[in-house]
Amino acid sequence: MTTIVTVRLTDPGEGLTEAEITDLKVAVGDTVAINQMICEVETAKSAVELPSHVGGTVVAVHVAVGDEVEVGAPLIDIDTDGGAPEPDPSAREAAAEVAPAPVEATEEQPAAPEQDDEPKNLVGYGSRPAASRRRRRRSAQESDEQQVPLDRVLAKPPVRKLARDLGIALADVLATGPGGTVTREDVMAAQQRAISGTSAAPAPAGEYFPDESPQAPADLGASMKSTRDQAFPGVTSDERTTRVPIRSVRKRTAEAMVSSAFTAPHVTVFNEIDMTATMDLVAHLKASREWKDVHVSPLAVVAKALLVAIRRNPEVNASWDEEAQEIVYKHFVNLGIAAATPRGLIVPNIKDAHVLTLRELAEAISDLARTARAGRTPLGATREGTITITNFGVFGIDSGTPILNPGESVILGMGAVKEKPWIVDGQIVPRKVAQLALSFDHRLIDGALGSELLRDVSQVLEHPEMGLVWG
Repeated sequence: MTTIVTVRLTDPGEGLTEAEITDLKVAVGDTVAINQMICEVETAKSAVELPSHVGGTVVAVHVAVGDEVEVGAPLIDIDTDGGAPEPDPSAREAAAEVAPAPVEATEEQPAAPEQDDEPKNLVGYGSRPAASRRRRRRSAQESDEQQVPLDRVLAKPPVRKLARDLGIALADVLATGPGGTVTREDVMAAQQRAISGTSAAPAPAGEYFPDESPQAPADLGASMKSTRDQAFPGVTSDERTTRVPIRSVRKRTAEAMVSSAFTAPHVTVFNEIDMTATMDLVAHLKASREWKDVHVSPLAVVAKALLVAIRRNPEVNASWDEEAQEIVYKHFVNLGIAAATPRGLIVPNIKDAHVLTLRELAEAISDLARTARAGRTPLGATREGTITITNFGVFGIDSGTPILNPGESVILGMGAVKEKPWIVDGQIVPRKVAQLALSFDHRLIDGALGSELLRDVSQVLEHPEMGLVWG
């Protein structure tokens, strides 16, 4: 007897309700093992690979690359008996033609019943199935009348996604693949002809979010200089604009920042300080044999200075509970470090940072940054932050007005350290100077308390020995 088990999108346990499918690692007919990765999804904060909790043969795939799927929605069906015959090529091709509908729709479950022995203790595998929301992305000039049902054309899911991003109807593309299949090259050639009217060979398509630019598409600058010489996804027909889908991290960041800006009354105070002693300390640690395996930076010292200042001003470590009409004072510090990544801004935090030494802080910051750049930040690392540091100095910027991370009361911004003239004992001398910007929630923190916090941070950075006195 054939036993079919449906693998669903699990609840990551972080309050998220949906994720975007960015990669499918299995197809109909593939054999999967328990804990084998079946797909990659992009959540609000990171990219996560999802494993299968059962082994067997894949008999159905319910999602395609680019789909936004709700928690609990079906991903694939697996025959756990492994006795199903290998699908023929036509069946594989039919399964590959799963594509988003023109409008948001709810798809019914396959006829095969769910088994009673399906593990109920896995989060997200409950009895409440959720529909997969498949949003068709199209260009501004594509009208409803021009839409062609995509299931009439043979093309793999990544090719369909590319066509949607380019605003090209697959029915209008000259197919050159096996059996009349539309290939990526066919779509790119059609887009090239639409832009320039030529039959030039398509240029390699760039990713939307390359490492060197966390917000802009690859080759965007070049496409602006000469759109006729390049085939770039999202360039409109008049060649004057480029449209890029708002992806998960960018969308969630926007929602969080808007919510914070219009919920918490922000106040920002600034202070320009002499960082010479701190920079000397960093140089000394880098030259020390005991620190040779640790990447120490001024940011680590700033983090330690902020933790010392919080100990002297514990009232700042709080949050506002609107529903309960209470102020929640925290007896711990989960220190957030704002990180610019290829997928956008994320703010993972260092748990219980208040108990860490300077060396442990430096190591934690290095690990956090490396994981964030790789897009592998665990969802738990972005939750329950209390206070955040953002370092816009790495971009050569002197100062800014940072926006609070939702649910937090304080964010400290660090500007670039630059050599400037400074008055010391009545003499003008060159010193290493930086500006600090402290934004806080004025519902929780009065101006005097916020100013005292910034003053104490400044004191530790100008005179690191104060960290010993106050720490």
